[in-house]
Amino acid sequence: MKNPVAYFKKVAREKREYREAMERVKALPEDYRFVYDKIQHYMWNHVAGDGMDMTVVLADLVDLFEQGAAAGRDVLDVTGEDVAAFCDDLLTGAKTYQGTKQDALNRAIMGKLGSNRP
Repeated sequence: MKNPVAYFKKVAREKREYREAMERVKALPEDYRFVYDKIQHYMWNHVAGDGMDMTVVLADLVDLFEQGAAAGRDVLDVTGEDVAAFCDDLLTGAKTYQGTKQDALNRAIMGKLGSNRP
């Protein structure tokens, strides 16, 4: 860690933003809150590392849900009926256990065989 003070400030800021987003979730319609809770649980089970990537994703999800609710849209019109696929799309930029395992597998194989390739 190059600058621990900057890192801890970043973590504190992201946690504060996450708590603020969770307060906004409470104001969503019941269906939106239910789906948000299920999505959040699903996504936290896939996050790797310190989880800070996830706080940004979940805060963005609150924005999306607020816009959908304000427009009078059904929550499944926002997410689509395949909510798991919707979640997987949201996780694209976040560090996940699956991505970590995939990277480790590729590094191990390339470390052993990569230099032997034609």
